[in-house]
Amino acid sequence: MLSVQQAESIILDLVQPLQDREIVNLETATGRILATSVSSKLDFPYWDNSAMDGYAVRFADVENCDRDRPAILEIVEEIPAGYKPQQTIKPRQAARIFTGAMIPEGADTIVIQEDTEKEGNKVKILSSPQPQEYVRKKGTFYQAGNPMLEEGIVITPADIAILATAQCTKLTVYRRPRVAIFSTGDELITPDMPLQPGQIVDSNQYALAAIVAENGGIPIKLGIVPDKRELLTETVSQAISQADIVLSTGGVSVGEYDYVEQILAELGGEIHIRSVAVKPGKPLTVASFANSCLYFGIPGNPVSALVSCWRFVQPALKKLSGVLGGWKPLFFKARSLQELRSNGKRETYVWGKLYLVDGCYEFEIAGGSHSSGNLINLAQTNGLALLPVGETGVSAGDEVLVMRVNY
Repeated sequence: MLSVQQAESIILDLVQPLQDREIVNLETATGRILATSVSSKLDFPYWDNSAMDGYAVRFADVENCDRDRPAILEIVEEIPAGYKPQQTIKPRQAARIFTGAMIPEGADTIVIQEDTEKEGNKVKILSSPQPQEYVRKKGTFYQAGNPMLEEGIVITPADIAILATAQCTKLTVYRRPRVAIFSTGDELITPDMPLQPGQIVDSNQYALAAIVAENGGIPIKLGIVPDKRELLTETVSQAISQADIVLSTGGVSVGEYDYVEQILAELGGEIHIRSVAVKPGKPLTVASFANSCLYFGIPGNPVSALVSCWRFVQPALKKLSGVLGGWKPLFFKARSLQELRSNGKRETYVWGKLYLVDGCYEFEIAGGSHSSGNLINLAQTNGLALLPVGETGVSAGDEVLVMRVNY
């Protein structure tokens, strides 16, 4: 068996980021991976503008005023946001101005309205401001032509706002990875079928498709494949011909009906991993093909399938998608609220909930049986506590490393 770290290193070395690109509209760009850096021809702010409601003035006219000796200025214009000023502010003049509005020529400072009293077409300035106070200068936030967003980032809602204000309505992104998913086993049925004695509802295909979609991939669900060699060969061949990654669950153990590894070799796959010293999820088959498709054969037990996907497939999917770094799982030091146990023979992951309490992380183990077949207590799992090889337990109150799920 390989160590977890060896398996992780092999998998990430096998992955080559996608180079295929496509153009998308701003409205559909959230979550996509930017394939070219973005700059703008515009400065930000676009022009000098007011940060507050008040009066645009010349600082020289108001620098020594106070409530006892107010500066009295003539109001020559009102400037709402979206309006181009028509007047140049001359000595002893002011313009009524609102937040976001352009600063008129001649003015260099904003006096907030709370420090003024208006009388007809005059305004009293009751407090001397700082020079250029509440003036947002053109180009303060960004200068035209400089890099704005870098290649390889996941486009977030905040980035969408930046791109919109820069008038970038078409974006070049990497295409989304295609991930074929199927489950193997005569015992499996789909969730909409009546359950007969001895049968098992296939949850893996739906859970893995959700993880793929959550990480920006396109899940291609190929259904349930019975334990018949010819059908399995046909499905595997179809999957590797149309997908960048293939995920199959079941058929990778040492049972009489576990054909996957043999079929991969027959189809030209080079097998790099057969098992990993990890619990849950020891049976893990990883193979590569000449067309750059990467095949993951992961265990059929639902908890093992999810942990294998979180620990090994998700980093590969991130690297493949074109994300610039940050592929590996994130681990946090947390205080365990309960005792955690392991036999110490394999790197063990215990599932539960990771909380941030008063600036410190705490981990709460999921209740009930920690069996790889017990899918029920995975509900709302967001953390996997790590017990390294050779460590048989963590006492309640002690520190433990926790891998954040869905990062």
